Amino acid sequence: MQVILIQDVDNLGGRNELVTVKNGYARNYLIPPKFAIEGTPSNLKKLEETLKVKAKKEAAMLAEIKKVIEVITSSPLKLGAKTGTSGKIFGSVTSLQIARAIRDQKGYEVDRKRITINDDVKELGTYKASIDFGGGHVTEVEFEVVAE
Repeated sequence: MQVILIQDVDNLGGRNELVTVKNGYARNYLIPPKFAIEGTPSNLKKLEETLKVKAKKEAAMLAEIKKVIEVITSSPLKLGAKTGTSGKIFGSVTSLQIARAIRDQKGYEVDRKRITINDDVKELGTYKASIDFGGGHVTEVEFEVVAE
């Protein structure tokens, strides 16, 4: 019997997936607790429509991510830091400061937990940080630390 899974089922499949199982397993364990619905032609059409809508949303999200990446990487960010006489900064640059610089200079809100700084930033100069947007979309952002 073919069933459409409504939610993830261990060792069987994920949500909105069409799977073939034995009749007794479907009727006794999958359908009553609403883990799955029967794979009738009308339910298959609903599944197809659901997958189309999901694909459109993912395509729109991917286009938005590419647009954000293009804007963020277009020019380096400038971060101000208090420095001593030798050019060393007090403290170090954190992902929170980079997230604020992206928000202020580029106009996009990026979660600080998605930002990874590649080097220890303790002096003035140009450095790189990685931003993970999820789904395998990682970009490198260049930022320059300048004296305030």
